[in-house]
Amino acid sequence: MSAELEDIHEECGIFGVWGHPDAARLTYFGLHALQHRGQEGAGIVSNDDGHLLGHRGKGLLTQVFSDEREIQRLKGSHAIGHVRYATAGSGGSDNIQPFIFRFHDGDMALCHNGNLTNCISLRRKLEDEGAIFHSNSDTEVLMHLIRRSSKPTFMDKLKEALNTVHGGFAYLIMTEHAMIGALDPNGFRPLSLGKMTNGAYVLASETCALDTVGAELVRDIRPGEIVVVDDSGYHIDRYTDQTQLAICSMEFIYFARPDSNIYGVNVHSARKRMGARLAQESPVDADMVIAVPNSSLSAASGYSEEAGLPNEMGLIKNQYVARTFIQPTQELREQGVRMKLSAVRGVVKGKRVVVIDDSIVRGTTSKRIVQMLKEAGAAEVHMRISSPPLKYPCFYGIDISTTKELIAAEKSVDEIRDYIGADSLAFLSLDGLVESIGLGADAPYGGLCVAYFNGDYPTALDDYEADFLKSLAPEDRVRLPEFALYKSKYEGNEYQALPQA
Repeated sequence: MSAELEDIHEECGIFGVWGHPDAARLTYFGLHALQHRGQEGAGIVSNDDGHLLGHRGKGLLTQVFSDEREIQRLKGSHAIGHVRYATAGSGGSDNIQPFIFRFHDGDMALCHNGNLTNCISLRRKLEDEGAIFHSNSDTEVLMHLIRRSSKPTFMDKLKEALNTVHGGFAYLIMTEHAMIGALDPNGFRPLSLGKMTNGAYVLASETCALDTVGAELVRDIRPGEIVVVDDSGYHIDRYTDQTQLAICSMEFIYFARPDSNIYGVNVHSARKRMGARLAQESPVDADMVIAVPNSSLSAASGYSEEAGLPNEMGLIKNQYVARTFIQPTQELREQGVRMKLSAVRGVVKGKRVVVIDDSIVRGTTSKRIVQMLKEAGAAEVHMRISSPPLKYPCFYGIDISTTKELIAAEKSVDEIRDYIGADSLAFLSLDGLVESIGLGADAPYGGLCVAYFNGDYPTALDDYEADFLKSLAPEDRVRLPEFALYKSKYEGNEYQALPQA
């Protein structure tokens, strides 16, 4: 992930296996491939003939499982695991997943990737009805809904619960007799099914984890689907037909590993196309192209090839500085950039440099990079961003919850350029992003969620709705389709004075 995006995190990665003799160790390997999706905590639950065993803790996977005996203790041929960032709930130990629930009729474990938009209201309702929560993570809500359902079978209860929660989610459930995955009706988060040579089935947030454990991709789990894996194999069910693909475009921009494929589109190839399209849209007379490592490397390659400019290593990333070093103050963040990134003076001195980065969030990191390159002797620094400007919050599992941390929400492109000190600045267009990724789905924006760029959210925002509308600038209240959808709800209350679309 690039330096500018270090503080923007996705909630987690999930991995599970059914039918492997060393399931916990295999899950460890799978989670290691997904470590980029969460570095605050990790956990694994194994299924030993119906009895669930778990271990979880704060930190990286290697820190949580630093003792070989922890893996050896997790016996059984089935397991699920989780690496997390905290986008909903705190980063405390109580929120580290998978959660284990022990009931009189059997054990269950649960983990989750995403964010529920109606979690607050559901949780309050459940607490009013007597539910007791052991964490403040939104993941636990699903299990309460399942156990309180009056439907006759477990699958009926699960389907009812999945139709009750809203937002972005990929769930992984372990019961005594099956491993179950479920995806939200828009497929915001990726989830893939693979099969190993010994017949074991694997579920993972990204296909790179399938490759790591030697599993072949069977299929991507589609929006609104439930996949059930047991000793007889796997089968696909549905809990809703009200679906519309809107996978998070940020998976392609910077979250997913470049060797992963999402709905048949290779992430590296998509990023290269973004870079090439950016070169077409925003060319510049320069001597070289350099990437802000690491996830901008693919886009820089595409820009370089399309522009006919050499792709040079003008910035070096120190791989041994912990991500957690960067603190939420400008002074420490800028010091963190200096420790993480260095300009290669012998490459950039006297040169007109095109710098490719994934995005600009707060702008402080981009400003430091421009300053660093100019201090190293660069004659000109032109910033090119391989995504549109980030202007709006995400409510589906990325911790951009307010616009106040997004510089593009407050400043124009020219104002951002002045702030970061670049000689020029340009972003990839929204059409360029959609066409470069090339999902081609029969859905708005080709099957992508691009709400962070244009405010067009694919779903109602539930518990976040009022605060989001209140935060909008007056011109956005008129322009955004969300306001047109929601404005009737606020007539007669504190929003009655908002301008009408």
